[in-house]
Amino acid sequence: MYARRRRAYFILMGACLTLFITAWAFVRLWSVPVAVAMCVVAMAIPPFAAIVANRRGPDDRWWDETGDRQSDEWWRELDRRS
Repeated sequence: MYARRRRAYFILMGACLTLFITAWAFVRLWSVPVAVAMCVVAMAIPPFAAIVANRRGPDDRWWDETGDRQSDEWWRELDRRS
């Protein structure tokens, strides 16, 4: 799952960089409004890429689950007290 999320993140960020560089290297020579529109689209990609990269899959353990049964029970007990 981690490799799939990482690959998706890098693809999205690569698309973002490609849009930005293409907009100001080539597209601006023909149409500045289209170049600006491409940059606006590129601007919206990084937050979406971060969401995709940090999404927890159904098989992923939560951040505080260690896999140690005694430790996990101890933390759950502390959570119930507070």
